[in-house]
Amino acid sequence: MKKISVLLADDHIVVRQGLRSLLSVEPDIEVTGEAGNGRQAVQMARELRPDVIVMDIAMPVLNGLEATRQIVGEGLPARVLVLSSYADDEFVHQLTEAGASGYLVKHTAASDLIKAVREIAKGNAYFSPSILKRLLELYRGANAEGRQVRRRSEHLTSREHEVLQMVAEGYVNKQIAATLNLSIKTVEKHRQQLMDKLDVHDIAGLTRYAIAHGVVECSGRIRASAEIVEEYGPGGRVSGAGMRLLAAPVHP
Repeated sequence: MKKISVLLADDHIVVRQGLRSLLSVEPDIEVTGEAGNGRQAVQMARELRPDVIVMDIAMPVLNGLEATRQIVGEGLPARVLVLSSYADDEFVHQLTEAGASGYLVKHTAASDLIKAVREIAKGNAYFSPSILKRLLELYRGANAEGRQVRRRSEHLTSREHEVLQMVAEGYVNKQIAATLNLSIKTVEKHRQQLMDKLDVHDIAGLTRYAIAHGVVECSGRIRASAEIVEEYGPGGRVSGAGMRLLAAPVHP
């Protein structure tokens, strides 16, 4: 019998260890890899080609939403099961629109997670009851009003989403360029396009937008980064601890 291959994507090692222990005891499930951020998840999805990816949302460098978009957009065989502590309408809508096959909240029962992995591997969808109820209400409300459910950032490209997250996490242009394999000039162009599309005029504004729209998790270091840029200006003319804070990758 072919086992269901599973990739775990979560930036917390303890969570991944717990999920591995839970799933590995099942005779028909095999955990074939672990990713600590969304970028690793995309790369490992290409290399390992798992049947199911258990995906967290709030991860550094590339979040679970954008990682899901890229995996689905590339036509990779993996089906994405979101496992997150976030359960509001915006996150649920964005993940389902991105192509996620299931969505569970992290306080769900272990038996539900195992069942979800099996159902999704078969090509079915699986949602926590509370998530499914809210999703149906969201779409019913939109249909009743004769409108489509839209989000403000839907016109951003995949690359712009990546740059937005890294800017919000405190990476400077040189680091973003190295991580995404782009030139610094291209990164600057993407950043300017973000500001133009979102009608935001500084890095602090981009950071606030990213936090408000779930692109990044609101941690103390991200808030501090936004406050420093706002105080000293978008040129980043800060020194000492302030500059180290702006340059350091933030791991929520």
